[in-house]
Amino acid sequence: MMKGRTHISAAIFAALWGTSVLADVDVTIGYLSVITPPPPTLSRLDEIPENLGSAGAITGIEDNQTTGRFLNHNYSLNQTAVDIDGDYLAAAADLLAASPYLVIDAPMDALIAIADLPSAQGAMLFNASAQDQSLRSTDCRANLLHTIPSNAMETDALAQLFVSRRWDDIVMIAGTYPADTAYAEAMRNSVRKFGMRMGDEKTWAFDADMRRAASAEVPLFTQDFGDYDVMVVADEVHDFGRYILYNTWEPRPVAGSEGLTATAWAPVIEQWGAAQLQSRFTEAHDRAMAPVDYAAWAAVRTVGEAVTRTNSGDFDTLRAYILSDDFELAGFKGRPLTYRAWNGQLRQPIAIAHPRALVATAPLDGFLHHINELDSLGLDRPESQCEAFE
Repeated sequence: MMKGRTHISAAIFAALWGTSVLADVDVTIGYLSVITPPPPTLSRLDEIPENLGSAGAITGIEDNQTTGRFLNHNYSLNQTAVDIDGDYLAAAADLLAASPYLVIDAPMDALIAIADLPSAQGAMLFNASAQDQSLRSTDCRANLLHTIPSNAMETDALAQLFVSRRWDDIVMIAGTYPADTAYAEAMRNSVRKFGMRMGDEKTWAFDADMRRAASAEVPLFTQDFGDYDVMVVADEVHDFGRYILYNTWEPRPVAGSEGLTATAWAPVIEQWGAAQLQSRFTEAHDRAMAPVDYAAWAAVRTVGEAVTRTNSGDFDTLRAYILSDDFELAGFKGRPLTYRAWNGQLRQPIAIAHPRALVATAPLDGFLHHINELDSLGLDRPESQCEAFE
């Protein structure tokens, strides 16, 4: 009896998807985590989940299966984790031997090395964590797509908010780690891009324990900024930023890596059906979905959506469809998500939020684009120096 109902459901799905023949498709997707030890920070409040990223990929596989079981499409996930000092190239090659689809959580240098493997040349790799701008420009690879937003997409989102709020007097405190300096440079570029000017800047170089001294040291540190509209904190390793909030000399909003943040995903996103994704993820993994989880989920769902729409498991068919104007991914963000054909970046709205609520979603009203408003965030085609996709 159950078998009969399944065949009826498959027939309905075939009619809806415009095909009368349902192909039996088995798709395996690899997931590689290259583990990089976090730098020492002042606080131990932010524990990094062991399943960061991979939990999102698992949720994506489950979502693919929800539709796939009616269409005779089956999905499975191969997972491998290796230390940055380990042989991650061999691990990637092993995963690529089983499937041409590989989701990767790794720093930029490792990503490039994996993308340049001979076995990766006929594959489709998804970058789920590295936000470096050059990966979307001079260091792009034709076999590498990006489901995590670049730093520039997030800082552009914040800059749009600053313009809309008329917060045009901006100051910044930046840390010294490479991720901090990269974010600070992206913020400077975004401020210029939207017609504003970055004011005074300071580098955070304290080695004191701010857990005890923040209320005394931070006001003095920020006193000579004078008056301003908003303070940007570039602290991507989450070392000192938490101690800036509510301790500044002037009572002003704090944005950037702390306070008001621009991000691919946050627990406070509940519109557009996102609450359902949030609850499913939390129930399965006993924690909130993080941006890397969302990026991994989007990568796995990209493959699933392409298989569903093309009713095919052929690699060339799927790649061509994913990079075509016909591809759309429902990403619980209010707009369909698509890939930029010139550098493989997933177009997506960016949430601007604080820990308790969603404040806005970029692109904000009034920020137009001659083709797609989402291309007002990050590198537009004329700005990208990526030639691999040409």
